[in-house]
Amino acid sequence: NLYHSLTLSLDMYINMLLEYKKHLSKLEDEIDALAKGIEECKVIQSIPGIGEKIAAKIISEIGEIDRFNHPKKLVAFAGIDPSVFESGTFKGTLNRITKRGSSRLRHALYMAVKCAIRDSRKKKTTDEIIPRNKRLREFYDKKREEGKPFKVAVIACANKF
Repeated sequence: NLYHSLTLSLDMYINMLLEYKKHLSKLEDEIDALAKGIEECKVIQSIPGIGEKIAAKIISEIGEIDRFNHPKKLVAFAGIDPSVFESGTFKGTLNRITKRGSSRLRHALYMAVKCAIRDSRKKKTTDEIIPRNKRLREFYDKKREEGKPFKVAVIACANKF
């Protein structure tokens, strides 16, 4: 009797998950359809390493780009600008990002940079490896050669983006 109730409960949870999956796929289709109609989305997708989903997420989080009259304001809105830790003559060396802006935009930019700097093969038959975004990869490699950790270099690339 106890086993029967557990299987019934498990069956209900499985059905709920399948329904959620259907709703999620419908929402993704709607997001893709809306993103195709936006000109800015096509411009962002032209950057190597940014696909449909990340471009739609960036556009939806930024909203009207005219709100930001300087690129540093957009960086601050994303929360990927370095914090300032100083008092008098003391200047702190351990500066983190402020995280005061949109966490979704910050995550989208982080994923976009990771996709852009990732190596991809030109053809499966050759061993030649090229990055998706050469300029960003060069900047990332420069930061890594300076001794920056992985995440610090990626956030610097996100600022560059």
